[in-house]
Amino acid sequence: MNSHGGLLGRQVKMVFLNDSSDPTTVATNYTKLIAQQHVSLVFGPFSTLLTVPAVKVAARYGYAFPEGAGGGPSVYQLNLPNVFNPSPPIAQQLVPFAQWVASLPASERPKTAAYPQVNDPFADPMTQAAQAILSKAGVKTVYSKIYPAENPDFKAGADAVAATGAQLVVLGAVDVPTSAAFIQAFQQQHYNPKIFAATSGPDQGSAFTKAIGGTGNATGIMVPGGWYAGVKNPLSEAMVKAYIAKYGGTPAEINQDVAEAYSVGEITAAAVTATKGLDNKKIISYLHSGVTLQTVQGPAKFNSSGENTVAQKFIFQWQKAGSFVQVLPSSATGSVSVLNPKPSWSS
Repeated sequence: MNSHGGLLGRQVKMVFLNDSSDPTTVATNYTKLIAQQHVSLVFGPFSTLLTVPAVKVAARYGYAFPEGAGGGPSVYQLNLPNVFNPSPPIAQQLVPFAQWVASLPASERPKTAAYPQVNDPFADPMTQAAQAILSKAGVKTVYSKIYPAENPDFKAGADAVAATGAQLVVLGAVDVPTSAAFIQAFQQQHYNPKIFAATSGPDQGSAFTKAIGGTGNATGIMVPGGWYAGVKNPLSEAMVKAYIAKYGGTPAEINQDVAEAYSVGEITAAAVTATKGLDNKKIISYLHSGVTLQTVQGPAKFNSSGENTVAQKFIFQWQKAGSFVQVLPSSATGSVSVLNPKPSWSS
């Protein structure tokens, strides 16, 4: 942005504070940024857990709160006027996956499913939404458990899932380590579900494949999201090109967090430009005006609680030769056929 003249002809300076993933700390940080440092604008933190206390602080001071990683129901249930998330609402992200499974012919549809979940406002809503759809379709739940956020025993949980022999697993994960712990335990138990999806982890590119022993072990695993580096979107293609020019690597190594953060900057820049200033009240009013903005994640249009009502929801899958591809909805531009069933682990 600064290389293109900044915002309104002014250079933008980013201020970062470490919240240590602690809700109390994040509230203190935003109070400091707004009340003491008097920053012009704020962006949201990472995760629904931290967004809830942070957005409350911003609302108290009348600040707009664009954010890309706090899309859980608990954020929107606040009904605050200042939150704007261009990413897909979390609770809906696995719906295309669940609908695809439900639509499979009876001979191909899994008969049993397991739903291990971390106790987290990001992972649980989408896992439970998928479970509801699949249960209605006749897929029997043989395991469903939410693990405590503090000191969860993932190995024991994964072993319990393996013992059920569930043909389908939907893992409510929040990061690569959680997904990797289950995958490693499944390998040790020689357990290979026919269909395997995780809410987070597989979307983290090379960080994920390295953690699970290579791309061969990733093959067949699915994950929801609103973006991947190969999406046919000119804004995204330009961002990917610029990202690689600056940081190196390949498109497959760029994780979804990059696009979420970038799209937050895009909607903020659009609002500042449209309102010709940094008046947060005017920015909030503009973003609630019904305007549709274009981002690297696709179109964004916000309802009264800050959800993007036109967000694109995709399901991605790791396929052979380490390719990470869009597979659902099958009717969407760029989707390829789902690899089903999931191949055996490579090691």
